Amino acid sequence: MSANLQPRNPIPLHLPPSIPEDAVMRFSVARYHDMIRAGLLTTDDQVELLEGLLITKMPKSPRHRMVTKLVRSALEAIVPSGWYVDSQEPITLGESEPEPDAVVVRGETRDFFDRHPEPKDLALVVEVSDSTLDRDRGLKRRMYAQAGITAYWIVNLVDNQVEVHTGPTSEATGATFAECRIYEMSESVPVFIEACEVGRIAVGDLLGR
Repeated sequence: MSANLQPRNPIPLHLPPSIPEDAVMRFSVARYHDMIRAGLLTTDDQVELLEGLLITKMPKSPRHRMVTKLVRSALEAIVPSGWYVDSQEPITLGESEPEPDAVVVRGETRDFFDRHPEPKDLALVVEVSDSTLDRDRGLKRRMYAQAGITAYWIVNLVDNQVEVHTGPTSEATGATFAECRIYEMSESVPVFIEACEVGRIAVGDLLGR
């Protein structure tokens, strides 16, 4: 898609906070970890800690599951030595511990015996979006920008495109990404690690088309 065209569902530059205005209980990452260790939260509790709030994770459709696996496989085929791809596992940000659909992480799994990957360890964060599109464009985009994630992809199953958000920045209206490039079905998405392009992935391959 050329830069002067708009996606079918236009991406607003700034979305209002996706957090309820009424009274809520906030948790630090440390308190969240304490609750997990104490068994107050288990793998049966389908929640993520997002900006200090326990947010319910949406159920996954068959296509979401398939595309998540395709994204991981495509990234694993091109990431260089010294990096690895993980999927639907926690990463630790300032006030959040989301579980993105895919991440590219510096090092190897054994490096994270006693902690989760943090922004300094990450080259790319990916969310696969269908029913979660508003959340991924709003709350999660703001959250990843605030953490300084250098590249954030939304694999948009609603519009069959990939949204690449780069250039995290903080503005008066809140954290966001300075640039968003839309890649359509006929295009390929470049993958950058530490400012170097390591390969390209066809959007159609990511979307299973």
